[in-house]
Amino acid sequence: MAKLGMWARAAEMAAATPEERNRYVDLLRALSISAVVLGHWILAAPYLDAGSPRIEHLLDIQPWSRWLTWIFQVMPVFFFVGGFSNGVSWDGAQKRGQSYPQWLESRMRRLLGPVIPLILLWSLLGIIGFVLGISATVIGIGSQVALVPVWFLAIYFVIVMLVPLSRQAWHRFGYLSIITPMVLAILGDLIFFNTSLQWLGWFNYLFVWSAVHQMGYAWQQGSLSGTLKMFILGCCGAVTLVALTIYGPYPLSLVGVPSQELSNTTPPKITLLALGLMQIGFLLSLENIARKWLAKGSAWTGTVLINGLIMPVFLWHSTVMMLLIGACFWLLPNVLLMLPGSAEWWAFRPVWVIAFLVFMLALLPLFLLIEKIITGKPRENVSLAQLLIAAVLMSLGLALLAGGGVSGNGPLGLNWLACSLPVIGGFIALFRTPKF
Repeated sequence: MAKLGMWARAAEMAAATPEERNRYVDLLRALSISAVVLGHWILAAPYLDAGSPRIEHLLDIQPWSRWLTWIFQVMPVFFFVGGFSNGVSWDGAQKRGQSYPQWLESRMRRLLGPVIPLILLWSLLGIIGFVLGISATVIGIGSQVALVPVWFLAIYFVIVMLVPLSRQAWHRFGYLSIITPMVLAILGDLIFFNTSLQWLGWFNYLFVWSAVHQMGYAWQQGSLSGTLKMFILGCCGAVTLVALTIYGPYPLSLVGVPSQELSNTTPPKITLLALGLMQIGFLLSLENIARKWLAKGSAWTGTVLINGLIMPVFLWHSTVMMLLIGACFWLLPNVLLMLPGSAEWWAFRPVWVIAFLVFMLALLPLFLLIEKIITGKPRENVSLAQLLIAAVLMSLGLALLAGGGVSGNGPLGLNWLACSLPVIGGFIALFRTPKF
């Protein structure tokens, strides 16, 4: 049988989709990741400054562009969709009699495939850069920009580990399981802004994203419905977000701005909760219309295709961008003479986005092959202790890499702790050992 093209395979999968599946979940996942990718490709601002390569951030160069983050900051949608999917997956596992370790291993395995080779590549590039005498600052900035997307996995691993407890909390307490982490997030912000115990604000990584994840359970259980009610929810979120950013102590940008010490994302602030309510409300108010559209073959096939590529694209898109920018600094420096933020720079931005997309599509088969090789087959005997240790190591390492890249003071110029923890965690999770 001839090998089917990606569209043909997606069409086969689309045709086999059960009628009861909520296809809007998959569409929101595809749209949210696409928005993240497009946002990163637009906001990066490399250029030559008196012959020296520089990579600036558009949010620093043109402050008005910070409004764009209200569109491209879609992590609340991804955690919301994750709650829906994890609820379905965990309920299905219980019906099949699948154990928690087996379920957790299957969820982790899907996430580990693309991330391990990504870390290994940037560790190798860091070593090569060190040997060639490239500035540690350049290596650090380049790798940090490329590895920023992995912050999501650092907290998502924790959220996934807690699914049995969070799911039980939803069944037992309902909306209270959403309100409680929201209240804790508000308290976290109050402590952050009004006391010297700002470190307690970092718990908002758990509180903010758990609250949004719990809302995914509510949607999956049919508790978030009604076009008018959801539209009102979206309006309430929008008004709250405007009030917090204009009259409160919160920055306008909903992602970190390099020149600003205060960020809405590190640690997460309640502005992201308001954003989540706005996005969830407005998106669910369109659910009925969208589900009718997704009943069409081509619309659903496209959604299936994008979802099949979602993790490699999400994790590798910044690396593709940095590699192409680096190649241009080296081989085609004249294309980087335009001053970021100028009319000429904006006019050529679509050309850059298309170039990034073409480069990504060219490398995508390789990324998918690597993912397939590393992901492999699920294990029959799974150690819960092994998986939990692996998840903790992965989360710690990914958080360090997202915050500072691979550059460090260790041998060969690497931060060996940050680089090795995720790889060790991945090895522990994937390596076959007897159950203990």
